Amino acid sequence: MNTELTAKVIKEMGHPVRLKIMKELIKHDNVSVGELQKILNIPNSTLSHHIASLVSVGLVVQKRSGTTLLCSRNAALVKELSEFLTSKCCDEDHCDC
Repeated sequence: MNTELTAKVIKEMGHPVRLKIMKELIKHDNVSVGELQKILNIPNSTLSHHIASLVSVGLVVQKRSGTTLLCSRNAALVKELSEFLTSKCCDEDHCDC
């Protein structure tokens, strides 16, 4: 993962609602938009806006199952982000990772 993509991903996650969405998708993959709306207790239009931001950088993937729109995390990208943020840290002798 390069620095530019990492910055975009972190920017899109830099909102409390988006962080909550990501935490829910890390706990429970393939969650419907309706379920997320109930869990987070926010208006559907607001939720859609935040999900679209996460989709735009590839953190969230959506697929339709009948009339239900399911959201899931992009586990590979989440892992890459984590590795990018900790890669140099854990190579150093003074790191507590």
